[in-house]
Amino acid sequence: MIEEYFREKIQKVDAFLYEQIKQKDAPDELTESMLYSVEAGGKRLRPILLLATMEAFGQNAERGLPIACAVEMIHTYSLIHDDLPAMDDDDLRRGKPTNHKVFGEAMAVLAGDALLTLSFELVAGIEDRHVSSQMKSDLVARLARSAGAEGMVGGQSADLRAEGRTLSPEELENIHLHKTGKLLSFPVEAGALLAGAAPGQIDLLNQFSRHLGLAFQIRDDILDVEGDTRRMGKSAGSDENKQKSTYPQLLTMEGAKQKLAYHLCEAKQCLHQLDINYRRLDEIADYIVQRNR
Repeated sequence: MIEEYFREKIQKVDAFLYEQIKQKDAPDELTESMLYSVEAGGKRLRPILLLATMEAFGQNAERGLPIACAVEMIHTYSLIHDDLPAMDDDDLRRGKPTNHKVFGEAMAVLAGDALLTLSFELVAGIEDRHVSSQMKSDLVARLARSAGAEGMVGGQSADLRAEGRTLSPEELENIHLHKTGKLLSFPVEAGALLAGAAPGQIDLLNQFSRHLGLAFQIRDDILDVEGDTRRMGKSAGSDENKQKSTYPQLLTMEGAKQKLAYHLCEAKQCLHQLDINYRRLDEIADYIVQRNR
């Protein structure tokens, strides 16, 4: 069952994450603030995608833990900053008060900064005889592009500027390809690179993860309308309150659900062209479109 698989991988990811943060010689409050958001839990989807990709190629997934956890640190930092009053101004994240509500805005900013920089330290410090210095350099560069101005941060910027106006479906897709999609695509690509995948295989996996990232965002938009705050661990209806364009708003709820099914189908078609053991990746794709939080 995919739930059992997630539980198993989450335990390994969490243990590695906590160890990396706790062993740093950092001020106590900064460490507490970092751990507060990391320990709040979450789906750990990004690291699990990397581990599942490596397993699909018959590789030992634990080799990928440093990069998997680096991606999760970046994701967590982005959530801490997203929740700040200057951004989305949210009080609740994963069922708990947001970081700045507990530690103050300044410490929340610093906790996010520390997680972001620690992520690159993890990748640069990989000790694996199969990973050359050139590959580490390449992985650092790819992660930076996925997280930075050409990726997640660029998408966040475009999303911020789009508040209060109606976007075209193409404009909305472009925002989410960057804001959400780039950091979902990176772990699949990184897992394939670590596993020694051929260029053609990486290309198909990139197409798979592109559709997966859009499916993830469309499901998020649907849950923002239909979801339950208690189950999701964050406030439902926040997109409407912030006057953001969403897939249900632009396409109707039925249209959004059709678009979700389309991207799932396209993702699976890319996956099924690969001569690898893609079962777990296939199950993760189903999980993304069926999740309730």
